[in-house]
Amino acid sequence: MPVASRTRTSARTRSSSRPSPSARPTKERVLVEFPAELLKRADEAARKLEKNRSELIRTAVEQLIDSIETKRFEQELASAYQANAGLAAKLSEEFSHIDREGF
Repeated sequence: MPVASRTRTSARTRSSSRPSPSARPTKERVLVEFPAELLKRADEAARKLEKNRSELIRTAVEQLIDSIETKRFEQELASAYQANAGLAAKLSEEFSHIDREGF
């Protein structure tokens, strides 16, 4: 019986004191090692940007990932243009008489 009452109490406490898990984003703690000089520079940048160290690191990681994804997308797009260059030239030639007609 004592176990059941503890379970009930903890469930009641949990529901009243914390928002539901879906209401807040989940975060994971990580341990990252920095060379002392880099950490000093990061802390100075965070201070100038009025952010804390975690916000600065999150922002930097997000920007790096966005940059990598953008570069990959641009490479895929360039490859697609190159792969379809022959078709584009053929279509251009096929409709060239319309271009010469004028409007």
